[in-house]
Amino acid sequence: MKFFIDTANLEQIREAQDLGVLDGVTTNPSLMAKEGISGEENILNHYKKICEIVDGDVSAEVIATDFEGMIKEGEHLASLHPQIVVKIPAIKEGIKAIKYLDSKGIKTNCTLVFSAGQALLAAKAGASYVSPFIGRLDDITTDGVELIAQIVEMYDYYEFDTQVLAASIRHTLHIIQCVEAGADVATCPLDAILGLLKHPLTDIGLEKFLADYRKLNS
Repeated sequence: MKFFIDTANLEQIREAQDLGVLDGVTTNPSLMAKEGISGEENILNHYKKICEIVDGDVSAEVIATDFEGMIKEGEHLASLHPQIVVKIPAIKEGIKAIKYLDSKGIKTNCTLVFSAGQALLAAKAGASYVSPFIGRLDDITTDGVELIAQIVEMYDYYEFDTQVLAASIRHTLHIIQCVEAGADVATCPLDAILGLLKHPLTDIGLEKFLADYRKLNS
């Protein structure tokens, strides 16, 4: 499984990159706003800064919801850096935009996916990634991880190249569940990734090893 970090915070991106397991970054307008980044030029420059930190794909989201607007924004975003993947919403005009951008060799990430039907159309249009939002489904008492498994099975059966990118991950257990469901990518907050390291027996064992060392070397 690939790990993407879901943030626009440069310090967190650097920390995840330094950990040695980061494969990419996803962002969105809400995450940009959370970091106080506003204005088109500032946002575009921030994408470039992210690309300078990481080696993998960086998803950058369009704001437009019409076909022409998404195409214009998408082509501009893709021109910023070879690592940029254009995030397009799972709507009618978005599917058309994904098809067009794919024909131009531009990678896309179909975002705000909440059903297998949306994922099917995104894959047929040529999306590089599809992003089911599992946390938001859980919020309305729908099993988000079950949707991941359903999409993975569908893509495997029909041999689609589109990668399943599990998004809206809220905690470490979500990551493990997505691994079990066969997701290609999990995009997570930094604390969810670091949470994979936490285990009380590791802490107890390490403390015992150090205590024994101190006894023999004091």
